[in-house]
Amino acid sequence: MSPAARVQVPLLPNHKLRSRASVSGAVFNVSTSIIGAGIMSIPATLKVLGVIPAFVMIVIIACLANISVEILMRFTHAGDSTTYAGVMRESFGRVGSVAVQICIMITNLGCLIIYLIIIGDVLSGNQPGGLAHLGVLQEWFGIHWWNSRAFSLLFIVVFVMLPLVLLRRVESLKFSSAISVLLALVFVGICSVMAISALVEGKTKTPRLLPQLNNHTSFFDLFTAVPVIVTAFTFHFNVHPIGFELNKPSDMILAVRISLVLCAAIYFTIGLFGYLLFGDSIMADILVNFDRSSGSAVGSLLNDIVRLSYALHLMLVFPLLNFSLRVNIDELLFSKKPILAKDTTRFLSITFVLLAFSYLAAIFIPDIWTFFQFLGSTSAVSLALIFPGAIVLRDVHGISTTKDRITALVMIILAVVTSAIAISTNIVSFFGNNS
Repeated sequence: MSPAARVQVPLLPNHKLRSRASVSGAVFNVSTSIIGAGIMSIPATLKVLGVIPAFVMIVIIACLANISVEILMRFTHAGDSTTYAGVMRESFGRVGSVAVQICIMITNLGCLIIYLIIIGDVLSGNQPGGLAHLGVLQEWFGIHWWNSRAFSLLFIVVFVMLPLVLLRRVESLKFSSAISVLLALVFVGICSVMAISALVEGKTKTPRLLPQLNNHTSFFDLFTAVPVIVTAFTFHFNVHPIGFELNKPSDMILAVRISLVLCAAIYFTIGLFGYLLFGDSIMADILVNFDRSSGSAVGSLLNDIVRLSYALHLMLVFPLLNFSLRVNIDELLFSKKPILAKDTTRFLSITFVLLAFSYLAAIFIPDIWTFFQFLGSTSAVSLALIFPGAIVLRDVHGISTTKDRITALVMIILAVVTSAIAISTNIVSFFGNNS
């Protein structure tokens, strides 16, 4: 089977599906794909941008994400492909499809490793710079071999993640995704209650409505927040797997819009209340703030619930990102083979290799945040904005309007300029701090 023909075949043929997926299931799967670990970095962007610019930027990026998904779905159904890589192949040939596949592999594999690192930190702690931070299991039961990082992560991988990643339909993950969204809401709810309580007691500082430029924050630092928000709204790798299990394209558009509104509200809520709770001491990863002693039994319990709820949330996000990663790796390496869903040996082999690699990377590379911050400014931004914009400008099906082309140019310019400035600023900051 040729690569061109292979991308025209749905992930699972229609006659193999006993029932079509539901819009509600798609909403949960899309929302889970969006939230991921992005929720943890949003509060820090409010510290950089200020409340008003951050709110405006969240709304703008959510709107652009909605437009880019509409573009992908419209050009998908105008052609013969049923995957993101296939749509890019129709527009830019083999180079286009490989570019998408590499970006998805970088983005998703990086996220899977980071998820396991976070889960390991929550359960078994870490030692950044030699300073020990105990995990929840160690705080509760003391330090033992069975709650060490390697063993606790192995238990989670085998008994929680493995059964979920072996499912062959995205729709099958709708219940775990629903629980994942609920856990994210628990995370936001507890943060909100803690922030409101601190506000009533007068322990919070008034958040900055606008950015404050000083010796520590330059104008160019403001651009570093944009790729963070774009990355937090990057779910385009799952648009086709989720969309092609629905009855019609309009169902996917509806599911995406509901999910974007829900996730934008979650992002701004956690950003505002997280900023109120911790002020300028808020870290790039808000979970680090909850790792500090609260000074009371109730506060410590709430801190543990926040950390555990988010760790459980990430365990249930993991299978969704693994799903699209597995399909794209298969499409890149085995383009002439039958579709992955029909080949059990290949399906299991790729699944086990990915799971084992993610686990080992999370154990032996405990700090890869800086590395993937740079990748997030390139691969995630490309998937969310640059590639959809390029598809519109290429317009191989002749369906782009003037409005489409203007929007596409805005998306590409915004992505390229902000990413270039963010990467440059991060490089200067990194070498400045290490000099």
